[in-house]
This record gives sequence, C-alpha cells and structure tokens, in this order.
Amino acid sequence: MHAWSTLTHRAWPTRHGLPWRAPATAGSAASLTFRRWVRAWALWVVWGLAASAWAQVQLVTEEEAKRPDAKTALTRAITRGPGVKLASADSVKASGFALKVEFEARGGKRIDANSVKVEYLKDPVVDVTDRVKMGIRADAVEVSQALLPPGDHSFRVSVADVDGRRGSTVFSLKARP
Repeated sequence: MHAWSTLTHRAWPTRHGLPWRAPATAGSAASLTFRRWVRAWALWVVWGLAASAWAQVQLVTEEEAKRPDAKTALTRAITRGPGVKLASADSVKASGFALKVEFEARGGKRIDANSVKVEYLKDPVVDVTDRVKMGIRADAVEVSQALLPPGDHSFRVSVADVDGRRGSTVFSLKARP
C-alpha cells in the first residue's frame, strides 16, 4: 500500500517544512491533503500581513489629548478582586512602544477577559477598550506597537474575576517625542 493512500487527516509529510513529494494523482487523498496544506499556508501568510497592519494601535488621538484632565479620586482599599499592574515602562516614545498591563487572579478564581475595561482619564472619560481589544487576554492586555501624542496620559484599567469581583489600577504614561 502506498503511503499517500493512508493520508486523510494527517499533515502533509514534510522535509524542512515544505512538501517533499508531489501527489501522484489529482483526486487522491494526498492531493487533497496537499491542497489543504497550501490553503493553510496561504491563510497564515494573509493573516500575518493583516496582523502586521493592525499591529499599530493609536491609543489616544490628538483631539482627545487636548481635553481637560478628569478629576478622579484615588482610593486605596483591600480587595479580593484581581490585581492589575503596569508591566511595561511608564516613560515611552510617542511614535511607538510596547504596552503591557498584567492581571493577577486571587482566591483561585479565573479572570473574565470579557470584563476588561481600559479608560483614558480625560473629561469626559474616553473608553479605549475597543482599540486594544485584539491584545486582551485573561492574564494581560498587551499591545506590541501603541502610539500616543507627546505628553502625560493617565489610564485606568479594570478587570473582574468570574465571581464579579473587580480590581483596577490607574497609571500614567509620559510620551516623549
């Protein structure tokens, strides 16, 4: 029995990641597997190009940055909700920087990634959650290439666990030209 006839749902045999032998007949199982491999590769390439285009995220527009600062009362309290902390630098280059905010689950409860909210603290408050949505995970918000106008910018990031207990933090980023 030929090895190609046994291939139905298994990956195409490869040498260095590329097919090493073309299928013998156009209608064989190997031919179908080869076509699936080519489609998967094409999707991977297209997705990679699209992801690189989406990689830059404008966190705040120039218009939003010109608004007056929000008057927020900073409070401190003991909470059973998730911990939230800025894991990247607070002094950044305005033309592009990596932003990472980490979440720490408490009490053995999982974090609800759908509850993440990122707000720019201006008057009125600007919800920027949709701008960073592709970088939201259950353990962090991570944006590989964020952009900000030069100046000081304050954000509040809040998250809840599966029991609804909320945790949040306020941090400032100093964007230099």
